[in-house]
Amino acid sequence: MSQDNLRTNTTWERVDRVVLDRFRAHSVANLGDALDRLNIVDGGIGPVWNGAKAVGTALPVLSVAGDNKAVIAAVEHIRPGDMVVINAFGYDGRAIMGDNLAQRFAVHGAAGAVVDGYVRDGAIVEDLPFPVFARGLTPAGPFKNGPGTIGEPVAVGGVVVNPGDIVAADGDGVIVIPPHRAHEALAAVEEIVAREQRLDAEVAALRAGAPQ
Repeated sequence: MSQDNLRTNTTWERVDRVVLDRFRAHSVANLGDALDRLNIVDGGIGPVWNGAKAVGTALPVLSVAGDNKAVIAAVEHIRPGDMVVINAFGYDGRAIMGDNLAQRFAVHGAAGAVVDGYVRDGAIVEDLPFPVFARGLTPAGPFKNGPGTIGEPVAVGGVVVNPGDIVAADGDGVIVIPPHRAHEALAAVEEIVAREQRLDAEVAALRAGAPQ
């Protein structure tokens, strides 16, 4: 479906929310280990505010650098649990979204937003609070001319994100999990967590036995 100079695809499925809930229990670092340390977005994209954390199904958006017409149009396609994932070409000259879009995303049920580019209104976004992950902040607003795409694969931080992919983000960064690898990733990360708990217990025992 096309709208002016925007192209939209809605023919994709979202994973069950029970699956998303299981991913919410795990850190991005552990999930990265579970996926052989692949599919991790580059470290230049991080949380806009400390403590931001989110897991959702990817609603990918491709915009022109410094232009958010496609991002605005994507709002009507958000479903509860979606993570809006925006390829804004890493452009630092203009913010691709701010507090108004963050509020609209939240009202429509978005879990968060990942932006390969810059955003603004960081303090207000934190107060909402709405999880946003981006390359940084700039006060400069965007243009609204297009073109762009919604619901088609995009590249974000060196990783291809397909519509419906599972996206997890926290203070360490962002990882993308293809749905067909969801159960494999969950089984692997649960083993990793169990191993780390054993290691933590060993350290705790050493501390308890150390001379005071």
